[in-house]
Amino acid sequence: MAYQSTFERYELKYLLTPRQKQQVQRAMEPYMRLDRYGRTTIRNIYYDTDTFRLIRRSLEHPAYKEKLRVRSYSRAGMDDSVFVELKKKYQSVVYKRRIAVPQREALDCLASGTPFEPRTQVAKEIDYFRSYYQTLHPVVFLSYEREAFYALDGSGFRVTFDENILYRQTELTLDSRPHGAPLLSEGMTLMEVKTAGGLPLWLVHVLSDEHIFKTTFSKYGAAYREMLCAQLKGEQYA
Repeated sequence: MAYQSTFERYELKYLLTPRQKQQVQRAMEPYMRLDRYGRTTIRNIYYDTDTFRLIRRSLEHPAYKEKLRVRSYSRAGMDDSVFVELKKKYQSVVYKRRIAVPQREALDCLASGTPFEPRTQVAKEIDYFRSYYQTLHPVVFLSYEREAFYALDGSGFRVTFDENILYRQTELTLDSRPHGAPLLSEGMTLMEVKTAGGLPLWLVHVLSDEHIFKTTFSKYGAAYREMLCAQLKGEQYA
């Protein structure tokens, strides 16, 4: 039985040195706590067309862009529940809509065009997306180690730290071990701030003090650029 969920928020990204990460986490201590999952290894399979239409469009920084991926928050067998996610961005607001189904069903339905059941609103949107972009198929596996923190004030404000971001073009299932080529320089961390509104003052202060600036870093976008470079060199990451 599938179930659906939706999210609407701003997502701001920052690349941190080890010192900057330490200073941000020190500033967070009175206001945020690590969520109950602790440090997790997130696995993603990104889908795109034969011509990589989705990521090429995304890298143009349009007002509206969208992606489709299958995600798990730990190693997932074919009968384990995973998320099929539509991630859309319109004028800086991120809309994430997803359903949870067994991995086997997720991969089979996306490959064959069989509709997801039950026919929830999000399931219908995913089915329409797949039919609209007719040549969708798995193109890249992305994994990273994440620490996620939530605000103690109940506002829904979240901060995540992603490290060891790896990608590959083979073994495109969520039951495989994380391996591949790195997308960040050694020691660097990608921080994502997820908020429905503005930033708390304590975060504004530490960003200013540590000279931390927003970036447009996209994991799939960075992987696509690396894939293009490898293709030009006649290589492919295993």
